[in-house]
Amino acid sequence: MSITKTATGRFRAQLKNGRQFVGSRTFDTKTEAKNWLNRERAALDGGVDPRAGKERLRLVLDRWLAVRKITVAKKTYTADLDLRRLIPTSMQNVHLSAVSEREVARSFEVLLAGGLADSSVVRYRASLSVFFAWCVRERLVGKNPVTGVKVPKGSDELTEMDPFTEDGLEAAYLVWRMKDERLADILLVMGWTGLRWGEMRAMQVANFVEVPTPGLMVRRSQPEGSPVKATKGRSMRRVPLADRVLSIVQGLADGRAPHDLLFTSDGGSQLWRTATVRVLSWEKTGQGRRLHDLRHTAACLWLSRSVAPGTVQAWCGHESIATTNRYLHFLGTDADKAGLNRLNNDPGSAGGARDARNGA
Repeated sequence: MSITKTATGRFRAQLKNGRQFVGSRTFDTKTEAKNWLNRERAALDGGVDPRAGKERLRLVLDRWLAVRKITVAKKTYTADLDLRRLIPTSMQNVHLSAVSEREVARSFEVLLAGGLADSSVVRYRASLSVFFAWCVRERLVGKNPVTGVKVPKGSDELTEMDPFTEDGLEAAYLVWRMKDERLADILLVMGWTGLRWGEMRAMQVANFVEVPTPGLMVRRSQPEGSPVKATKGRSMRRVPLADRVLSIVQGLADGRAPHDLLFTSDGGSQLWRTATVRVLSWEKTGQGRRLHDLRHTAACLWLSRSVAPGTVQAWCGHESIATTNRYLHFLGTDADKAGLNRLNNDPGSAGGARDARNGA
């Protein structure tokens, strides 16, 4: 580690690791050169080789994608591949260590300005963050520049949940039963358990347990067109079976082998969304909802029956309680209910808006 003064009057700092040359830079002042050397030496002592960060981002990205191809699900790998297309060319061509939070934020802004949906930019951010987390783990860089940058809020209208009320679910169930009793039973179970479509398709008879309490062990998922994989978030959860749907699940499991699919057509075949919505005339009987709104229905049903939000979080498999709180806000919080009671109650001796309206 040395600093020399050049013929032009500037200061050249050279970093070595033992006898091996690592890198060098030229500065206007000796203090700047010394500070750079100290930073690079600290990084090198901490296990991050400054030379590794000199690789072009696109070359490191190719190596990471080769690893992801054999370590993650096909759908996840496909999303990761989009980084080649979405990362701005200018950013792909810079040194890995030169990518700062500002470059990351600009890439979000460019994608949003180009018309990419907010949700797609959020997915892009997630993949980019995993990429840089891998770079940190491989000691190519010392810090993940994505973690401190959020995707700007765009103006696209958010997809709102539209759950059934409990009475509305029962009314729809009666209509579905006239079209196909088995499919109607399965959708009612989804409306009481919050299973995702892929989780329902992959559920096996062995995942139905009755001891110590009736429930479904959610371990697998199989979205259409994909092989069986772990659930979203890769965590197992237990979902209770209320009496309203327990007998239905018992009937579906009766006489079946443990590794048979639990939710199937009458002929024992795996269910497909297209056939299901066609048979049940979902466009009409679902009243504009998505099948995924059955999951929202379950969460709202649980909360409206005073199940604790933390318990609902566990049953739904939400990583964050903030996700569960969306349902609380949809239903109305205790503060909302207390405020509404105040609006509807007589103002009493204190007078108020009603007295003013009556000329008091």
